[in-house]
Amino acid sequence: MKTKWFLLAMVAIVMAACSPYKYYTTQSKNGAFSQYKTYAWLPGLDSLSKSYYNNSIAQENIYEAADAALKAKGLTYDKSNPDLLFRYKAIVNNTSRTVYAPMYGGWGWGWGWGPYWGWGMGGAVGRERYRAGHIIIEAIDAKTNKVIWQGRGTGEVRNPEKAVNDLPVVVQNIMKQYPVMAQN
Repeated sequence: MKTKWFLLAMVAIVMAACSPYKYYTTQSKNGAFSQYKTYAWLPGLDSLSKSYYNNSIAQENIYEAADAALKAKGLTYDKSNPDLLFRYKAIVNNTSRTVYAPMYGGWGWGWGWGPYWGWGMGGAVGRERYRAGHIIIEAIDAKTNKVIWQGRGTGEVRNPEKAVNDLPVVVQNIMKQYPVMAQN
């Protein structure tokens, strides 16, 4: 039975490690997050990037997933008098990364010196261009107008439609990082 649970845990860890998205968060050291009980949304910020996320489907995916996560954290939507203001920014930009040759191991013949056993060292072989997508969500204290928390999900965008459909999962994983449940 222990082996079964261990294998299940290992599969979950491997699947999480294989996620095409990475998540980052930062927060104010002075923020007492339990004091915030209500929130509202500011309009999304404009971006100079590709417009994959600049449509009503993407916007709806972001708002619905974030609202569900915030309500699960104990916050209540209040457009008239919110404690927190949330906003998001969606960015897709072209960037590049270094591509490496794989490391290899085994045996064979090498440069006329006879048989060998060992490992070959991989190395940088060039640069590859790709599209990187980012969803950034910020929480702003409504009284001070200061950003107190920021979460970001980043991943490669190969298919714009798939990226838009992935938004609810990406936003949920960003919002899991929001610090503390509101205390009612």
